Amino acid sequence: MLPRVSRTFALGIRLLPRSLEDPITIGYLLCRIADTIEDDRALSPERKLQLLDQFRDCFAGSDAAERYAADAGGAGMSVADRELVDGSSLVFRAYRSLDPASRGIIKEWVSEMTLGMQGFVRLYPAGIRIQSLAEFKRYCYFVAGTVGHLLTDLWHAHSPFVRSRTYAKLLMNCEAFGEALQTVNILKDIPWDVEHENAVYIPRDLLESAGSGQDSLLDPTLRANNRTALESLVSLADSDLDEALEYVSEIPQAAMRIRLFCVLPTVFAAATLRELKHSEQMLVSGGGVKITRREVKSLILAGSTTTLSNTTLRWLMERVRNRPFVFVGQS
Repeated sequence: MLPRVSRTFALGIRLLPRSLEDPITIGYLLCRIADTIEDDRALSPERKLQLLDQFRDCFAGSDAAERYAADAGGAGMSVADRELVDGSSLVFRAYRSLDPASRGIIKEWVSEMTLGMQGFVRLYPAGIRIQSLAEFKRYCYFVAGTVGHLLTDLWHAHSPFVRSRTYAKLLMNCEAFGEALQTVNILKDIPWDVEHENAVYIPRDLLESAGSGQDSLLDPTLRANNRTALESLVSLADSDLDEALEYVSEIPQAAMRIRLFCVLPTVFAAATLRELKHSEQMLVSGGGVKITRREVKSLILAGSTTTLSNTTLRWLMERVRNRPFVFVGQS
């Protein structure tokens, strides 16, 4: 199921040491199931809350997971996400096959994520409408900062190169690592979130201070105002990417495969943020911002060598932030 719900993440999984492939795959799929429930517009708020409660119960045993797989979800899911939710009992069966440390880490952080999701479902039963930058940061913590913790705890549990001292350093920036990627994703996918998920993550106070509003986010006559409203989130993403770079830099070079797993989404996010700074497509109905396939391929190739030292890693990040990174002659 992993390549069907996220080809990018499936590619990254193959980079990891074998001992981490299963825990990270299972952790991701469980996060994806919860996210699918939260995003399903066909489900009532009450039903979402109930399903997320039942989802956490599945950590306790197979019976709850079997019932959940037969009962969860609604008509608002994609075909792949529907199949994933239908197969949730298989994901939980795989979860129960993991070592005790991995099970404890995944349960802790996926539970934290779902509790946060429920808080926002209760607060915005008609569809998420983030009110302030502080609330935006809180939302990003629950859906992405928790993932930073989950990954970091799994590195510590499974990699002989991530010992206690390194782990303590990674904890300082692990939330920013996840939140940087989330903020960039929110910025590039504004039209999709508004038109397909009835969600507005751009804070109301930022829009109103720029002379617009959440109902006018895709209004072509207010595009300049809306562009101004995004500046604080662009700055936040830039700052979090700085911390994400520090996070990756603290991963020992001996743990090269973990470093590469973390480098690729970080440089992809930096490249996407660069394009966001010079685009308005994220404010156009049906639009969005992406980097080219040529640049993606170039960054994958470059990432495999820049992980070898912090100097080359910092060089790549600086280069990507300033202009597209594409190897000459690459098709």
